[in-house]
Amino acid sequence: MASDPSAGDARAEMPVEPSDDNLDIPAKPENELDQLRAEKAEAQDKLLRALAEAQNVRRRAQQDVERERKFGIERFAKDILSVADNLGRALSALPDSGAIEPALKNVIVGVQATERELQSVLERHGVTRIEALGKPFNAEFHQAMMEIEDPSVPSGTVVQELIPGYLIAGRLLRAAMVAVSKGGPAVRPASNEN
Repeated sequence: MASDPSAGDARAEMPVEPSDDNLDIPAKPENELDQLRAEKAEAQDKLLRALAEAQNVRRRAQQDVERERKFGIERFAKDILSVADNLGRALSALPDSGAIEPALKNVIVGVQATERELQSVLERHGVTRIEALGKPFNAEFHQAMMEIEDPSVPSGTVVQELIPGYLIAGRLLRAAMVAVSKGGPAVRPASNEN
């Protein structure tokens, strides 16, 4: 077989198209660097947001635990208040100490001690009694059940406490049910002047 001189090295005569693989031209580093910087900034932003969210979740959980610790016994405390009320009613219904037999006197002393202990337990758990007698009526803490005509007392003053009110950790647990005076001089608001 004879060789064809024109067919000898056909590749050498064919023009070669430049391709990206054959180019030794570096890719535009500025665009790649800018892209990497943008990705880094985005990743940092996501990280900071995730850290802030985790911190917020921890803070909310801590607040929930604190709120539950303070107010978790609220329903129980409301139920116990009726026991305190009944002990107070029992003591107020007793006759004067002069007309009581000595044996019954010991029972009364025991009931009084029980009432003091109950109040002490309530206070240890953040339940405090609202002092209402002689104070100006305050709708946030008092519920007026009736008005009593008494010109010797400034109008709007609590003159009788029908059922005591209580706070739990500074928040109203039960409003005091009171009788308010009317007919006396108006209560003057406290002034800031000395």
